[in-house]
Amino acid sequence: MGEMSTGSSGGSEGVAVPKAVVARLSLYCRELQHLVQQGRTTINSAQLGKRLGVTDAQVRKDLAYFGQFGYPGIGYRCGELVEQIRRILGTTESWSVVLAGVGNLGHALLRYRGFADQGFRIVAAVDVAPQKVGQEIAGVRIGHLDRLSEVMQAHDIRIAVLAVPAPQAQRVAQQLVDAGIVGILNFAPVTLTLPEDIAVVGVDLSIELEQLVFAVVKKGVRP
Repeated sequence: MGEMSTGSSGGSEGVAVPKAVVARLSLYCRELQHLVQQGRTTINSAQLGKRLGVTDAQVRKDLAYFGQFGYPGIGYRCGELVEQIRRILGTTESWSVVLAGVGNLGHALLRYRGFADQGFRIVAAVDVAPQKVGQEIAGVRIGHLDRLSEVMQAHDIRIAVLAVPAPQAQRVAQQLVDAGIVGILNFAPVTLTLPEDIAVVGVDLSIELEQLVFAVVKKGVRP
């Protein structure tokens, strides 16, 4: 099967890991979690790759950035590999998150229960609209953006979800950074200009739809 023996996971120190590899790690983890829920105990790289549309060689190459996880004649132990990948991704412990912007998208994010399953808890939310401040949604009370530092200290928050309109995104992002945020998941369709030591991941749904349409058009489908 090609998987190496042992369960070491310390191979990535000092190695630049491509973003695409990290993205696939999340996909591997999610698929393995589903398999564990279904009672599956082992899987090999060919089977895992087939389920996600990549080659077995790609699966092994991706995991090799971080160590050796498989067992000869067995492949990977699903539950064990889930824990190893979560350790690599840093999600073995729960992360407290602040949501900035409680519009329609913000409401949906507060009510989404899948975050908790993956180690994330939106424990606080902030906005500037007087009619929103003081409300409680899904157990989270909305505070004022101007009191962000107090909110972060109260909940020991390091990462944020930015869900404000595009014209306000840069200003609010800077406020988040000034308050001590070190990582931002940005839903605003703009590129943020922030210090290099701030981690930013953008989620632009229109771009994702464009990529989907491109793939559909390649198959000869038209609207």
